[in-house]
Amino acid sequence: MKDQTSLNAYFQQSIRENWNIPALTDFKGQSFQYSTVARKIAKLHIMFESAGIKRGDKIALCGRNSAHWAIAMIATLTYGAVAVPILHEFKPDTVHHLVNHSEARILFVDNAANENLDREAMPALEGAILIGDYSLVMSRNEKLTNAREHLNEMFGRRYPERFTGDDVVYRDTAPDEIAVINYTSGSTGFSKGVMLSEHALWSNMRFCLDNIPFINPGDQMICMLPLAHMYGLMVEMLFPFAKGCHVNFLTRTPSPKIIIDAFAAIKPKLIVTVPLVIEKIIKTRVFPLLEKPMMKLLLHVPFVDDHLLGKIKDKLTQTFGGNCHEVIIGGAGLNKDVEAFLRLIKFPYTVGYGMTECGPLIAYTYWKDQKEQSCGRCVDRMEIRVDSPDPANTPGVLWVKGDNVMKGYYKNPDATAAVFKDGWMNTGDICQVDNDGYIFIRGRDKNLILGPSGQNIYPEEIEQKLNNMPYVGESLVVDAGGGKLRALLHPDFENAEKQGLTSEELDAQMHRNVEQLNSEMPAYSKISDMTIMYEEFEKTPKRSIKRYLYQN
Repeated sequence: MKDQTSLNAYFQQSIRENWNIPALTDFKGQSFQYSTVARKIAKLHIMFESAGIKRGDKIALCGRNSAHWAIAMIATLTYGAVAVPILHEFKPDTVHHLVNHSEARILFVDNAANENLDREAMPALEGAILIGDYSLVMSRNEKLTNAREHLNEMFGRRYPERFTGDDVVYRDTAPDEIAVINYTSGSTGFSKGVMLSEHALWSNMRFCLDNIPFINPGDQMICMLPLAHMYGLMVEMLFPFAKGCHVNFLTRTPSPKIIIDAFAAIKPKLIVTVPLVIEKIIKTRVFPLLEKPMMKLLLHVPFVDDHLLGKIKDKLTQTFGGNCHEVIIGGAGLNKDVEAFLRLIKFPYTVGYGMTECGPLIAYTYWKDQKEQSCGRCVDRMEIRVDSPDPANTPGVLWVKGDNVMKGYYKNPDATAAVFKDGWMNTGDICQVDNDGYIFIRGRDKNLILGPSGQNIYPEEIEQKLNNMPYVGESLVVDAGGGKLRALLHPDFENAEKQGLTSEELDAQMHRNVEQLNSEMPAYSKISDMTIMYEEFEKTPKRSIKRYLYQN
């Protein structure tokens, strides 16, 4: 594969070189070859052109992951417009606000999101296009309406001979041009429009192409993270498409059963996921097996344990489809017990690190070189520094600089100025960096709790310990005031029910868990109060808990 100097050049090259192989498929649904994708992109370009869409105009997309969503995104980028992906899980008034705030002229929307939208609440919007078949569900632009009604005819006039790879010619955009405005969906509750340049996306793409070399044209990929989030968009869709892979979309909410069924059917070469998915599979399918008395005994018998661990690794490998060369985990920290187990059986996992503001990559290391509890080393064309006199031993706030970093927050100069200083961007993450350059995240700066004598308390570290305790599903540790900490515990009700625990027994176990935790913690970070949560914590689409909802 030839190196290219722009994002669109990679798309053009991939389509031409992989013309007759599958490109995008909805799991158990429609499938499109690269040639078909190219034709659909060409038709969308005709619609954009007819509607008077210019380079730099905004086109929003709101819908579940699907092949048609991906085509609309690539069509927007290759046309030179600015893509504005909006999470379909946002409430209608939030979608209205983001369409208006971004000044989007066209909105791609799926059936589910379309049912709840109010056109009158988006007065500047010129057209709404249904993602499933690209039909118009609303138009205030006569030229757009006419183009959609006569699209096949216009396509025929544009390409009177057979449409071939030679007809796929995408305009190069200037490196500094904005390609995507991605509205954050983080745990603070405030959405900011992250402006990512064409060059930032190219730099992310180039890193993936250079550093995930085992991926080849025709390899199977599964896309299960939200495409409106940069992690899923870049690593699960744009990179594999540029490489010539066959990308399969889970068009429904990816429950563990749906994911495992998809792994078995698709047999992906690379899996990109968040810790919650991995942890759920390990905790429900592997850890209960290891707790059986005979298994515990065998794990302590010389030579038998290696054989047994090999069998467990084989079973887990088959659970992931049997063909996976690497699992990349990102979006949050991985449970320490789960990570220790994966290292014990030599499973090919690695933990990466990034953020929307870097489109998203900041750190990654191939699994064979990964250090335990690390999230890798700084990626190409990026620099890092830690606000600490001794970064290897004393945690500090991580700052980044380089090609991946955003241009700023759209129409929000105050928020932009708040995170930039002398060309460096404040990530808001507290970390350590060892002498080999490996990054170890301790927590978020905004989550840091000061102990009664000014000690730094990282709630994420306490939560990891709680989450490893019997029948704890997930937890939050919050500041209770007066130098005290409160633990919010959501039990694993499903597992407790399977084991025949009554509600009283489960409550008692939660209290024992806190007592056990306190016996292991220094006095300033002991839990003084506990609340059992009977509903799951509300989460962002990347499955991080919305902490701001529970701080009080």
